[in-house]
Amino acid sequence: MKEPNKTVILTPTEEDPTAAERKRDHIQLAFRSQVNSGELDARFYYEPLFNAHPQAGSWPAFNFLGHTFRTPLWVSSMTGGTAMANTINHNLARACGEFGMGMGLGSCRQLLYSDDRLNDFAVKPLMKGQPLFANLGIAQLEQLITNNELYRINILLEKLAADGLIIHVNPLQEWLQPEGDRFSHPPLQTIETILEYLKAPIIVKEVGQGMGVESLKALLQLPLAAVDFAAAGGTNFAKLELLRDSEEKQLIYGQLANVGHNAVEMVGFVNQLIAELGDRVKCPAVIISGGIQNFLDGYYLINKVKMPAIYGQASGFLKYAQGEYATLHTYIAAQIEGLELARAFLKVR
Repeated sequence: MKEPNKTVILTPTEEDPTAAERKRDHIQLAFRSQVNSGELDARFYYEPLFNAHPQAGSWPAFNFLGHTFRTPLWVSSMTGGTAMANTINHNLARACGEFGMGMGLGSCRQLLYSDDRLNDFAVKPLMKGQPLFANLGIAQLEQLITNNELYRINILLEKLAADGLIIHVNPLQEWLQPEGDRFSHPPLQTIETILEYLKAPIIVKEVGQGMGVESLKALLQLPLAAVDFAAAGGTNFAKLELLRDSEEKQLIYGQLANVGHNAVEMVGFVNQLIAELGDRVKCPAVIISGGIQNFLDGYYLINKVKMPAIYGQASGFLKYAQGEYATLHTYIAAQIEGLELARAFLKVR
């Protein structure tokens, strides 16, 4: 004889098996979980009513540098030419392909005259069509101009299958580097010469101290693909080079490494210049980098600036890119989840 259907009644423990442990945690952690009013992040309005929790991959795709990005993240230029750089660059390129980001290589100076370290930089196949930019400094470009060797830039881009060139402007780094070069011409003059010669997209960046209003004003009026802030607050390459030198030189030039402009200040400069220059703005986008510690910093600044923008990180990625790819993957996935959460519930003030 078939038994009639029985109603199964779950006990509270069976219905919510973690309830007791969770409530115990709440009691034990209650006092440690208080946030004082002075610790609140005043950059945002928190609006919890209008969206559900975001689904993974919910950040809308957008066009930047002529490519489709699936997240507003840029791998800022770091390093090249060492065994460790090989691992770092390959991990980062793989992540760009997987998550829909773009990447700037570290200085490609070595590849102008030798292919010995080409494998450290030749990561384009891993990027699944995402943009990869080569990178040369003002000093190297000056030398190429003087020697009538600008053709070497085209060869460099071709062997890397790079989508464009980053020009890094670093007078203080070169001055403080024990092996540093000296510029013979204003960097702006060199940039203008390269723009006339090279048909590929060009990004101009600093190397950790940012740029003031007049420099940004000059760059925004050039037909660049983007300006990368490389603002103060992240790795400061002038200070890094100074730390490689004598204590005497550190004493003399220590304060010089502390000048510069942070990313918040530079966003303000750009907004001011957009209003001032109007149709004279020829550069269509910026990459906000330098001291971006987390997704909230990036989300705030790309929403605050009044032109198309993504944000870049260098040391943040570098920390997780030196070993197994899974470590880097976990870090980036968490950053993107944070961005999606911010988009759902936070409004920039």
